[in-house]
Amino acid sequence: MNRISSALVAALLFAGGAQAQERRNYTERAQDRHEVRQDRREIRDDRRDLEDLKSVLSRFDHAWARRSAREMDAVESTLRRLLWAELAESRAELASDMSESRRSQRELRAEQWEARDDAAWGRRRAASNDRRDVRDDRRDLRDDRRDVRAEAASLRTRQAIARELAELEGRRRDGALHRKRDLIVELIQVGERELREGHQELREDRREQREDRRETREDRRDGWRRG
Repeated sequence: MNRISSALVAALLFAGGAQAQERRNYTERAQDRHEVRQDRREIRDDRRDLEDLKSVLSRFDHAWARRSAREMDAVESTLRRLLWAELAESRAELASDMSESRRSQRELRAEQWEARDDAAWGRRRAASNDRRDVRDDRRDLRDDRRDVRAEAASLRTRQAIARELAELEGRRRDGALHRKRDLIVELIQVGERELREGHQELREDRREQREDRRETREDRRDGWRRG
């Protein structure tokens, strides 16, 4: 193969690699935007659910103070509906967190392969950027796995509370009412913790969005230098 043909092959290989990288960058940016929108929606839902539970607690106290069986029945019906809705949301969020964790695992593997390739071909600047990107992807994966564990723990807590509330439903003795109130307060605490975690997740996804934008700019600069 003469030198002209070799140069042409190299140029075609580079162009194909650059196009693949650009497609990956576009996909990652689109995923970033989707996750930020999802974080905001979940924060709104969590805030609404928390306010609903606080309202239930207030109504529970009022019904208990008045010894109104009719009001207490209505409170228990509302609480049961809210709790089943929260269980459904928690399952959906756990599935979403697990999906994001798997995506982060794939991104880490892809970045590790790119780092090995750049190191093997002596691209020192790109290899240095790759090492930093691998560190970032490992951190993102740790964060995602932490989110999975936290959401799974919240789901288990809600399931346990739902079972106990079902056993106590309709009971009006003070001991049962005290326990019901404690369980409602525990649900509120779970909701408050999830709201804090939601704000943290939003900050992390915005940070990842900034990192992906920076990596896109660096990939383009490296492409111009190689071209």
